[in-house]
Parts: sequence; C-alpha cells; structure tokens
Amino acid sequence: MTTDTPTSTPLTGKVALVAGATRGAGRAIAVQLGAAGATVYVTGRTTRERVSEVGRSTETIEETAELVTAAGGEGIAVPADHLEPEQVRAVVGRIDRDHGRLDILVNDIWGGNHLLDFDTRMWDVELSRGLRMIELGVKSHIITSSIALPLLVRRPGGLVVEVTDGTAETNKRFRENFYYDLAKNGPIRMAFVLGEELKSVGGTAVSVTPGFLRSEEMLDIFGVTEETWRDATDKQSHWALSESPVYVGRGVAALAADPERARWNGQSLSSGQLAKVYGVTDADGSRPDVWTYMAEEAAGADPSMADYR
Repeated sequence: MTTDTPTSTPLTGKVALVAGATRGAGRAIAVQLGAAGATVYVTGRTTRERVSEVGRSTETIEETAELVTAAGGEGIAVPADHLEPEQVRAVVGRIDRDHGRLDILVNDIWGGNHLLDFDTRMWDVELSRGLRMIELGVKSHIITSSIALPLLVRRPGGLVVEVTDGTAETNKRFRENFYYDLAKNGPIRMAFVLGEELKSVGGTAVSVTPGFLRSEEMLDIFGVTEETWRDATDKQSHWALSESPVYVGRGVAALAADPERARWNGQSLSSGQLAKVYGVTDADGSRPDVWTYMAEEAAGADPSMADYR
C-alpha cells in the first residue's frame, strides 16, 4: 500500500514534537505527520517576530504550524532554542498540560551549515567554531531527549526519530570535517543507545537521514528553485538523485504509523530505504536513493543513475 496521499489518518490522537521544524526536513516531517492526523508541536528559533542568526523571514515556525493544520492535523508553533533547557522544559510542560502524552519525538535540530568548511584539518578549524557544531548537532538533541523522554515513556509505544546526515554504514567514510563528522554521527549512536533503553518500555528509537536534500538552503546554493532544480545537475552529478523534503517527511510519517515499527529499533535508516519498504514516493513520483548509488560507486561499480531514481 502506498502512503503518498493518505486516505486515512492513522496518527489521529497521537501527539508529536518536531524540534527544529522551521524549514527543510523538519518542516516536511511535521507536515506529513499532520497529514496522517497527528497533533504536531513545531519548534524553532525563527518566528514572524524574530529571525535567528541562520533563519530567514520567509520560513517561520508559525508557517510550518499552518501547513500542518492545512494538511489535516493540528499544528502548534512554540518558539524554543533547544540549547536552553528551560525553554525546552516549557515546551514539554505545555504538551503535558495540553495532552498529558507525547507519542513521537523528532530531533531535527541543526543550523550549523554556515560553520562548515569541508576538506579542512581539525587543527585548522577554530575551536569555538567546531564546538558550536557539536552543540547544535549533538548537545541540543541530548537536551531535548532528556527533557522530553519522561513524557514520551509515560505510555508504551513511543517513537524517537533522530534526523542526521548519513547512515551508520555510509558514515564509515571520511566526512571531510572532524566536527561535522562527530555532529552527524552522534545522533546515529544516540538512536542506537536510546533504542536499547526504550525496549523495556515498549518504545522505539531510530536515526533517519534524507538523501541529497533539496532544502531551501541547497536550492539557494545551486541558484535554482524546486521547479527548476534539474538545471543544476551539471554542477554536481549526484544532484540528479536529489530529493525534496517531502520524501523524508512521507517516510517518517509511514514509519510512525507502522504498528510493527519496533523491528527498526536502534537502526539507522535512509529516506530511500523507507520509501522502498513503505511504498512512498517523492512529490514528483520518483524514488531516489542517492546513498545506495554512492555506496555502489565507492565500491568501484559503474551504476546507472536511472536505477536509483
């Protein structure tokens, strides 16, 4: 069965928190959880009144919440900096007061791309710059999980999704920046450890990575729009296997609605893998799988891109 356009709402009555839902994968995951019927609390630092240092006024948590509601769920925007424990406690406290439950926690906090220089040596990166990446990609996730998990485990069956870049298998390769490597491998290990801890209370934790994501930021970097993205395929060959944020959003929503999702506990998954299992597609009907393509390529094969789209 395909879940591209839900004809049912399997997550009706479920409550989700998507931390880092201003744009990109976080926004798309929130919207697709809403399309499946969930009540979704969306957090971030950019609001209609205040733009964070890496945010843009064109993407706000209020807009994300409105998109969730328009998709069929209930979207609730709550401003929060997830490096500030008291702000996270306020978010979780509100969810507890409103619903007394939390069924799905999605950690998609990042915002560190502006700090990133690939192909650099650890000793050539300013320490404060590197540690900021660790704070954004790991510390923020730890703070959020620590505060939200007591509410999530109040009922059996809770789901934690750690959003990152790469899977445990693909990240065995060199990621060309010491701090970025740690920041993106941290959530993979967090999902594994949390999965072990959640077993006893009937919960599940996984890490999920999109492929080559056509986020708003990446579209700007390539100088294209979602409608014209193919014009940039000559700049980077793997861009031909890129995907819109809708793809990973649909995959996570299908995972959340799967009554047997515990089979994935502790694993690191990709959007392409979820698409194959759950039958979802990207917004254009494609099913890209850039991670598998790159693995074949790295192994010395000469794969055809047509087989991975």
